[in-house]
Amino acid sequence: MPEPWDTQREALGAFIRARRKLANLSLRQLAEMTSLSNPYLSQVERGLHQPSVRVLKLISDALNVSAETLLAQAGLLDGDRSSATTRSGTDRSTAPGVNAEAAILADQGLTDEQKNALITVYRSMLRSV
Repeated sequence: MPEPWDTQREALGAFIRARRKLANLSLRQLAEMTSLSNPYLSQVERGLHQPSVRVLKLISDALNVSAETLLAQAGLLDGDRSSATTRSGTDRSTAPGVNAEAAILADQGLTDEQKNALITVYRSMLRSV
């Protein structure tokens, strides 16, 4: 039976991979943007390594998600307290879409294309309200 921290690492890695793919970045491109090595990022995405807070901050900046969101995914911060402030300064901490998008990205039953489509539709619905 996997330990809870193994599951947290795997969930964090899956979340980072999904966000990277959503941003249409290769692992190599993310490595260049963060000054981290390709193998290290691969290990993080596969849940084999727990990144430090400094590394999570580098990744969050590169993927344009808040560090708090990644910390919550890593189990280091209560998800209810995280805000989804993007680099552009848009604060969506009160928007229900933050949790909906995270759930879509974390769903292992969806392909990347399905995740992208769902998030696109969801965001367009939020804009029209």
